[in-house]
Amino acid sequence: MTKPKFYVTTPIYYINDVPHVGHAYSTIAADVLARYWRGKLGDSNVFLLTGTDENSKKTIEAAKAVGQEIQEYTDQTAKKWEAIWKQLGITNNGFIRTTEPAHVKAVQDVILKIHEAGDIEKGVYEGPYCFKCEAFYREDELIDGCCPIHKTEVEHLKEENYFFKLSKYQDQLKQYITDNPHFVEPESRRNEVSAFIDRGLEDVSISRASQKWGIKLPFDESQIIYVWFDALINYLTGVGYPDDKYKEFWPANVHIVGKDIIKFHCIIWPAMLMSAGLELPQKVFAHGFFTIDGEKISKSLGNAIDPVELANKYGNDALRYFLLREIPFGADGDFSRERFKIVYETELGNKLGNLVTRTAAMLNKYCDGSFEKINPAKPLALEDDIEKLKFEQYLQKIFVRIEELNTSIEENKPWELVKTEPGKVKDVLSGIVSELVELSKWLEPVIPEATAKIQKTFMGGKVDSSVGILFPRVEE
Repeated sequence: MTKPKFYVTTPIYYINDVPHVGHAYSTIAADVLARYWRGKLGDSNVFLLTGTDENSKKTIEAAKAVGQEIQEYTDQTAKKWEAIWKQLGITNNGFIRTTEPAHVKAVQDVILKIHEAGDIEKGVYEGPYCFKCEAFYREDELIDGCCPIHKTEVEHLKEENYFFKLSKYQDQLKQYITDNPHFVEPESRRNEVSAFIDRGLEDVSISRASQKWGIKLPFDESQIIYVWFDALINYLTGVGYPDDKYKEFWPANVHIVGKDIIKFHCIIWPAMLMSAGLELPQKVFAHGFFTIDGEKISKSLGNAIDPVELANKYGNDALRYFLLREIPFGADGDFSRERFKIVYETELGNKLGNLVTRTAAMLNKYCDGSFEKINPAKPLALEDDIEKLKFEQYLQKIFVRIEELNTSIEENKPWELVKTEPGKVKDVLSGIVSELVELSKWLEPVIPEATAKIQKTFMGGKVDSSVGILFPRVEE
């Protein structure tokens, strides 16, 4: 009998700069899922993978710009990414680098399987290419001759290289998406992928003769494997492929990606796996973009927001909560520092933080700090929301209950009740504590530092006031 498991991945990120808040969005969402499933299945049954994509032309240019050897540059930059995720409280089990020997081995194994299936052939590629995306586009995908993502002019490339017979899998992919409607989510992205397939799939170039940095084709070492074809295989490498131990976690339960890379993850990647005779991931969930002044947040556009700076100022929990509470996961939204501060002060500070502080203070004042464990009056059932990645809806329901608890204090008025019916004060406050502890368990995947403090405050029937204020006021 197969043991229960949960395997979640982020995209692997280009290593030409440090993370911005868009990278943090994907990674925090994956971390929330991993923390939730560890609570259900146990630590050893959950695997969270992230990492860095190092075999691109962007890496070559970035190393050149700072006067470093490419490998030296990637080694230093990868350490920065790992350190930042650790600083932001990400609990990844694996950190994959596409320059590591294990990945080279996995990539060449998959490529050989696809080659042996007769799905790779030599040809000439000619067409538009966006350097910033590291991606080819069809002419009908361009907007006024420019990349639809970066709005910059594309290059026109012509080169003899190897092609993957993606067109061979058109009907099979279409049928698979029809038979497995949850394979691509949300629905808007699934419709987008289906429409792209319906327009007709073209074979894709998977190697470069002109580039020397990267993984060599095992059957023609004069060519380097195209960065995307290499990068997608990281999801296998990260859990031990090609050794049999990868089967402990494969297939992935969910790949979390941005909507700009669904063509690679929802069309090319499943076709590669079909060709290689490997099982497909269960779900690809494509979230939307943040915008600032209507533009996608991007280092290349010069408008990126540093997640570390926000976390240093407001705390990791505030960053995690805001990113998942403010925008329905899968939709686009606008990032605002002003809105961030408002959410921090009103929802986290006033509603949750103040509820914990007031309840603890009243127990200390009226009940000598002691309370009883009482079954929550309104137990919440939120598994469906978080397991379907409806983070905003999940958090909204929790905070509706938090508001109700704040209202119940105003309605019961313990400061008056202690004078008229002192025997009831402990019951009222014990009920609120029991609800708070229960809610903290639901909130734990999202705001783990604050919930640990809540549970410490109300542990063992006696208030522990040593943890202090959950969300202290931040002065500008």
